[in-house]
Amino acid sequence: MRALRLPDGTEVPVLGQGTWKIGEGERSRKDEAAAIRLGIDLGMTLIDTAEMYGEGSSEEVVADAIAGQRDRVFLVTKVYPHNATRRGTAAACERSLKRLRTEHIDLYLLHWMGSAPLSETVAEFEKLKAAGKIRAWGVSNLDTDDMEELAEVSPACSTNQVLYNPEHRGIEFDLLPWCAKRAMPIMAYSPVGQAGRLLRAPALTKIAARHNATPAQIAIAWSLRHPGIISIPKAGDAAHVRLNAAAADITVTPADLAEIDAAYPPPRRKQSLAML
Repeated sequence: MRALRLPDGTEVPVLGQGTWKIGEGERSRKDEAAAIRLGIDLGMTLIDTAEMYGEGSSEEVVADAIAGQRDRVFLVTKVYPHNATRRGTAAACERSLKRLRTEHIDLYLLHWMGSAPLSETVAEFEKLKAAGKIRAWGVSNLDTDDMEELAEVSPACSTNQVLYNPEHRGIEFDLLPWCAKRAMPIMAYSPVGQAGRLLRAPALTKIAARHNATPAQIAIAWSLRHPGIISIPKAGDAAHVRLNAAAADITVTPADLAEIDAAYPPPRRKQSLAML
């Protein structure tokens, strides 16, 4: 699995595992944990979760999956904005640590902008880092203006996790270049889209047939074409995990990219940051 270097020098795989909706009863937790373990064995050792996902149930499934192999995993979780305050951040982190059954979080993210000043949240993140509770911190769903504000507070942000797929590529206009200039990777969530629209898209279907792949795999491979992107597709069962892992070996061609551009044109002007 190809790796990417975070600003602090830590190497992580470019393809990880998202866990939104995991632990919410769609499948058995045992099967979901088994799927995550399979992903780890296939090299997708970066696992992303959040206290918001199932109000902590996703973190609990992740804990089951990484039990006995914590040192193999790069663990990412996120704090609610209303908890990312002077009084709330440390308590929220402790709750996540307890659910994850670990002594530290590798990367702790602010889930989206809230009412707490970024300076306040960053100060609390730095305290958690000094205490060994987290190894690094970052953000999620912040647009370029927000990142400019954050940069004035601290240069230590490790990543910005945002929605990115062929249907939502507005970040290519300004946010992606802004982060690339600072060697800060983007973490792309929902790389295969929502509600199955991308999986039925004629352009992706045609390209997938040429690669003997699935449209979802082409969408993931497309997201990974940029050297500064980490893709975190979700998979709740073993079959999807294997397909996701195999997507890392697909190289989209210039002809493929041209067809995707024709179907989903790149942005020509600033767009509002898309979020789920």
